[in-house]
Amino acid sequence: MSKSKLLLVLLGSSLLAGCAADYLHNYDTMTLASGDSQKANQLLQTVDPYNPASNNTRIEGDGARSVGVVQKYKIPPSPASTPATTTAINVGSATATSP
Repeated sequence: MSKSKLLLVLLGSSLLAGCAADYLHNYDTMTLASGDSQKANQLLQTVDPYNPASNNTRIEGDGARSVGVVQKYKIPPSPASTPATTTAINVGSATATSP
């Protein structure tokens, strides 16, 4: 075989293999969403699916309290203000009895 014929055969087979790749993505199996058509149709026909309180853009808050929280976050507490913790370890003697 000459090089041009070999090149033509390789080019033709690669073109046909490219078309077959899309076919491999089709499966004859069930999906995880199978059987949810009634629920999907209900959601499509719902007039207002959101919580009515989600339209409230006026969120009440205390500005002075928020400033205090931010300042506490920015300024770390001094090491002296943390209380010292002590741990008591009870070391008892084990007695062995023989029968």
